[in-house]
Amino acid sequence: MELKKQVDVCVVGAGHAGCEAALACARLGMKTVIFTVSVDSIALMPCNPNVGGSSKGHLVRELDALGGEMGKNIDKTFIQSKMLNVSKGPAVHSLRAQADKAEYSRAMRKVLENQENLLIKQAEVCELLWEEIEDHKKKITGLKTFTGAIYECKAVVLCTGTYLRARCLCGESITYTGPNGLQAANHLTDSLKAMGIEMRRFKTGTPARMDKRSLDFSKMEEQLGDERIVPFSFSTDPESVQKEQASCWLTYTNENTHEIIRNNLDRSPIYAGIIEGTGPRYCPSIEDKVVKFAEKERHQVFIEPEGLHTNEMYVGGMSSSLPEDVQLAMYRTVPGLEHCEIVRNAYAIEYDCINAKQLNSSLEFKNINGLFSGGQFNGSSGYEEAASQGLIAGINAAMSVLHRDPLILDRSESYIGVLIDDLVTKDNREPYRMMTSRA
Repeated sequence: MELKKQVDVCVVGAGHAGCEAALACARLGMKTVIFTVSVDSIALMPCNPNVGGSSKGHLVRELDALGGEMGKNIDKTFIQSKMLNVSKGPAVHSLRAQADKAEYSRAMRKVLENQENLLIKQAEVCELLWEEIEDHKKKITGLKTFTGAIYECKAVVLCTGTYLRARCLCGESITYTGPNGLQAANHLTDSLKAMGIEMRRFKTGTPARMDKRSLDFSKMEEQLGDERIVPFSFSTDPESVQKEQASCWLTYTNENTHEIIRNNLDRSPIYAGIIEGTGPRYCPSIEDKVVKFAEKERHQVFIEPEGLHTNEMYVGGMSSSLPEDVQLAMYRTVPGLEHCEIVRNAYAIEYDCINAKQLNSSLEFKNINGLFSGGQFNGSSGYEEAASQGLIAGINAAMSVLHRDPLILDRSESYIGVLIDDLVTKDNREPYRMMTSRA
């Protein structure tokens, strides 16, 4: 006999979008279940362990004003905080905080675990359940997990991130997993296609992580946090965030680095044609930078701690999908990294996502009542963009269950409004990134 449960809303995925969606639904009184392939990956930061930055900091502030959790969570778990662009006008001042990656995930999980009306369930969702209604439209009735359990519900929010049919590429080596070696979700795509949803294939990438003990910081420029720290959340006591901060470091690539990359482009899955997905223009791999900006003699490389209780350092600005031997040779040409030891190789990740023009401004599918979508699954990139969409999708899933009007933010009144309007009205052929210049 199959297991059947009845809830109000099911949220698929527990990344930055899923967490905000589930919390919004639960706080609006919905009986909510959030599904994740691993409870240990809630609010995981598989790429850069930071929140905010140019225009993304604006999104986190808006998210916070609407009752979201990201701003509160980074205030609890940051290890360095800095206001960017202070030499320019106030419109582009943007707060950026380096997170303790493990602590960020742990703190968000604690919030979810203690939220009334919210249940966390470790399970892979493999099928959406629906029925036909008038005018060739469909209506969501629930979902089914890989183990056969059925959850009947009135709304579903898809926040699958980079997990759908994910594969990670490092040179000729391909692993069929999600980020950080986590299990991919291989079954849901077929169900979505059967419902008539148009799918796309995008890619993103991440740099190597290095052992701090193998780096020479005397050859790098130290990057300190602000003396007076400004919190992200309006509800955080400014005095509670004044604390000792960790340092980040700046170094640069050089002609030797670029030479190694150019000589091995045929071994890059991007240039060898193995990768079919489209990558993000504004967060290019080091291979892309060297090819597209051939005139540049050097590129910035930021060395940032992954947390206070680990020696792993993140190598910002040098994401790559080159083979392991090329990666090591390339990284070791950078000042301060001559004797570096790689803990985790850089890799590219390919995943299924949707053409977001299938959505209304409420982030509900135009032809499927009760099906909402948020985050990288909508073809965006970045934790902050994901969280913002998750919050709006979650609020509107709850509104649909309550038979109330959706919350739609206009592009003239918010950066979240710009983000969602761009996604649902424009043909985004690459992972979308928010910028202040889009407003």
